[in-house]
Amino acid sequence: MKQYINKLYRGMVVVVATAATTGCSDSFLAQDPLSFYEPTTTYSTEAGLQSALTMCDKQLKTYILDGNWNNVGLSTNYYLTDVGMYAKTDMGGGFQDNFDAKLTPTSGMATGGDGNYMQRFWNEGFNAVKYANSVLSYVDKVQGLDEEVKNAYKGRAYFHRAYAYYNLTLQFGDIPLITQLMTTPKQNYSSTSKEAIFKMLVHDLEFAVEHVPSQKAMTYLGMVNQEACMHLLVKCYLVTGDYAKAEATATELINNHGLKLMRNTFGVWQPSGNEKTWKVTRNVVWDLHRTPNICNAENKELIMPIINSNDQNFTTFNIMRANFVHWSNSVIRDPHGLGGPGSNYARNNSNYNAELDWVRVAGRGIALNRTSYHYNKTIWMQDGEMDWQDLRHNREVGNWMEMEDFKYNNPKSDLYGKNYQLYATEDYVKNGEVLVHKGDILCSDTIRSWYPTPLYQLYILDAVAEANLGANQFQGAQGKGCNGDMYLFRLAETYLLRAEARFYQGNPTGAAADVNEVRSRANAKKMYTTVTIGDIMDERARELYMEEFRQAEMARVSWCLAKSGKPDEWGNTYDINTWDKQEGTDLSGGSYWFKRCTTYNVFNRPCGKGTQGSQTFEYKVNKHNIFWPVPNSAITANNKGQLRQNYGYDGYDESIKMWTNWEDAVADEASTN
Repeated sequence: MKQYINKLYRGMVVVVATAATTGCSDSFLAQDPLSFYEPTTTYSTEAGLQSALTMCDKQLKTYILDGNWNNVGLSTNYYLTDVGMYAKTDMGGGFQDNFDAKLTPTSGMATGGDGNYMQRFWNEGFNAVKYANSVLSYVDKVQGLDEEVKNAYKGRAYFHRAYAYYNLTLQFGDIPLITQLMTTPKQNYSSTSKEAIFKMLVHDLEFAVEHVPSQKAMTYLGMVNQEACMHLLVKCYLVTGDYAKAEATATELINNHGLKLMRNTFGVWQPSGNEKTWKVTRNVVWDLHRTPNICNAENKELIMPIINSNDQNFTTFNIMRANFVHWSNSVIRDPHGLGGPGSNYARNNSNYNAELDWVRVAGRGIALNRTSYHYNKTIWMQDGEMDWQDLRHNREVGNWMEMEDFKYNNPKSDLYGKNYQLYATEDYVKNGEVLVHKGDILCSDTIRSWYPTPLYQLYILDAVAEANLGANQFQGAQGKGCNGDMYLFRLAETYLLRAEARFYQGNPTGAAADVNEVRSRANAKKMYTTVTIGDIMDERARELYMEEFRQAEMARVSWCLAKSGKPDEWGNTYDINTWDKQEGTDLSGGSYWFKRCTTYNVFNRPCGKGTQGSQTFEYKVNKHNIFWPVPNSAITANNKGQLRQNYGYDGYDESIKMWTNWEDAVADEASTN
């Protein structure tokens, strides 16, 4: 019987709490994680190493979540993509629409709040690097460890550092490579090229795959296992152009590690918030995404989870609040002109109707991150026909909700109990006056308050609100007692990564077979005989919404296309020397990321401009926004050296020295430590 890693955490609370006080500040380059405890004491025993690895494991969750009431950090990786966009239209000057104008090294990189988490990803990414380096710096000094155990510690630390650098590099481009703890502050770092960093990640992960135990040999669930190391190594092989190795490693993981796609219902049956309001017919896709089933022993698709349930390290995960449509907004009218015809009534409210209890089904969404038309509509079109059979887009079984599935539940509405309408189907006349004309739009803010809900992917039973009859703010995992477990990696993505490896090697038929494995499990109507990279990316969107770091993965695929020379779905090819160094908002040129943003989303197009109340907005991205700027605070903290700023941002200077060989960057560290 597997045990959750949170049981391991409980024995290490004192050490973890102490280490947690050493958070990353703007002067992170000083590398001073040890200022609040004595490392030679903490790390002199195996228990000390375990505590350090516990901090690494916890950091995986911290990287995504910070307990924000309104937002989920991961959403930032959707704001500048083909499938998502910032939608909280009441944010005024902080409204994250025009990244071309607002995203600079000194502004537009908020650490949280209702905006974005770009600066926080930098800070927490380097915190993860720091914790991993702590293990690597002291593991050889612990007495009594045999070589096998020692190498397993190293391998897990390599994984954590590689996971952090994988995301940091695909978000921020050329960045400093930090592999050691400094005994004295070092403030003369040079940047290291992203190409060199990924070569180091491959080197480290190959070691990890060799020495970290398989999950079947481990007691705890949630620690780094061999399978997670293999999965991350596949991604890194794709970046370095080792496509055959990527395919072979993915095949080994798929075939020989006891993993399989879940094709039948399993685990705990957890229905929608209120089956009288919205019934879900039990199906495998629904079961796969219920948080109690992520770590269920029956779940053979799980490669590695992030544990976030029933323990002292629980972190608020209000994904329903952050991502669900603002369906109770007063900007929605019924066809007779009543504003706010839908409301989030508590169960002890006199207006409550158990058959119209939408807040327990669809949460009290505020729509910070909404999905694009491409995600909502076009990726489900197959040969000119909408695929409602696909379980990921199936209203009949209850996995997917359109706005028209909601029903007015305000007793003041003349259409109480009737389905929402976007357009009036007839004139409404009262006292001789036409209050609503046929064809009038009944929602004045379709960005925030009119888009569908992938309920299967994002619904979480809010146990805290469920226990309170007065609750009308069902958020997701909003407090202790809730289960907010998440997937870090699962096998469906491994199939899609192998599809990429096969595509880059000129085998679109083999790639199609892998995509079809994922599609057949979902009961999709169409199976492919051949695929484009666009088909693979669309399948990632269908399968991995709010699981993958979407912009980072789009940057990775853009890089892979440029390196492989393979065309995108429109026949465009990309130059490895220029794919990430282009400027402008015009629709010609740019990387694959830019093409998808401007083709499949509203960026840089007339439909991306509008007003809501007193706010005017324009969704824009620049070609150089494929990478976020290196924060100015990091550049100024490195006051005895020069870090490179990314192309297109203030301070970019190609003449600034940069390491192009990771061994040289490591040697430079050693020479000043």
